[in-house]
Amino acid sequence: MRIIYYTGKGGTGKSVISAITAIKCANLGYDTLLISSDPAHSLRDAFQKYIGNEPTKVIGNLWAIHIDPVKEAAEHYGAILDYIAAVLKARGIDEVIAYEIASLPGMTGVATILKIDNFVKQNKYDVIIIDTVPSGEALKYLHVPSIVGKISRRLMRIVSPLLDVGKIVEPVVGIPTPPKELVDKEVEILEMMERIRDYLLNHDITSIRLIANPDSFSIGNIKRTFVQAAIYGLNTDLIILNKVLPDYVIDKYFDEWKKEQKALISEVKRSFGKIPIKQLRLFDYELRGIDKLKRAADELFGDEDPAKIYYKGKNIEIIHHNGQLEIIYPAPQVKRGQVEIERIGDELIMHLQTEIGRVNLVMPLPTITYKMQLVKAKLKNGAIHVYFQEEK
Repeated sequence: MRIIYYTGKGGTGKSVISAITAIKCANLGYDTLLISSDPAHSLRDAFQKYIGNEPTKVIGNLWAIHIDPVKEAAEHYGAILDYIAAVLKARGIDEVIAYEIASLPGMTGVATILKIDNFVKQNKYDVIIIDTVPSGEALKYLHVPSIVGKISRRLMRIVSPLLDVGKIVEPVVGIPTPPKELVDKEVEILEMMERIRDYLLNHDITSIRLIANPDSFSIGNIKRTFVQAAIYGLNTDLIILNKVLPDYVIDKYFDEWKKEQKALISEVKRSFGKIPIKQLRLFDYELRGIDKLKRAADELFGDEDPAKIYYKGKNIEIIHHNGQLEIIYPAPQVKRGQVEIERIGDELIMHLQTEIGRVNLVMPLPTITYKMQLVKAKLKNGAIHVYFQEEK
């Protein structure tokens, strides 16, 4: 099975790129499932076909589903939500406010991801393509629950036998005891998250693909998402630049746009090392309907199999030990003594002298560096090693 996870800034065409990838995979004979949780229902607009909250056949081997994150959250978290709200109500908090407080951060995002586990267990599809919510925030949902998973699961199993004792002291302490069904549900959720984490961290199964328009805002977004993916151990195998003005557009009105796009595309090629970069032109019509999506799919992928792994390997490596953080950036074209590095807020500015001339790269920094200071940088073995130390 292959899982392909598309993300990027809102408005970059994630749903369309996801749809054309799914169509290409299905035409190659793969049983393909396209999953979206986009509240804008973009898949319905792209396919011009109703897509429900159960797998809906689109064409041939292609199915699509629009997941309702609120419904999924209610299914997976309903009992937990009720219990937390009951505890708050016991403390005298208004019921409406209690439910607002009890709503766990990222609840709908995590609930959507849990749906993947069901489809993987069914073993019905060869390729699962996920059109995510904008900005890559879902990457956090993939990782955070897995951190506490093992600890929480053990604690839940320890607490479970003590529930009867809790019922005895409940009238004394004034706090309701969690029902056994709630504890069992929490353990089930944590086990599902651990399984999903295993799929996602297996680079032979899952790839992250980043989509951007050739503008500074969406390119900055995929840079941040790329760093996040590296931190979480996810494999980014492809960058897609969408809505690129084609060379045959010669109207002078677009000259500055084309010049700026060319510069930004060069920056992307420098920033993402060996990861392949594909471009899809800005069409002179809206990509809606199966026929138009098929033409775009052939233009983007040609004779290639979009389910293949385009790249597998470490691009940015992040090592944290003894209060020190080391970030390793591949830089095969940079020679010793040709690197200047400065930090401005949450960004690292690298001034590099390369074989193609002097270039400047701006890379986002992990959140943990907020409490650290930049110590030094070294160039060794074709990579830039940047070191941060916790402030004392």
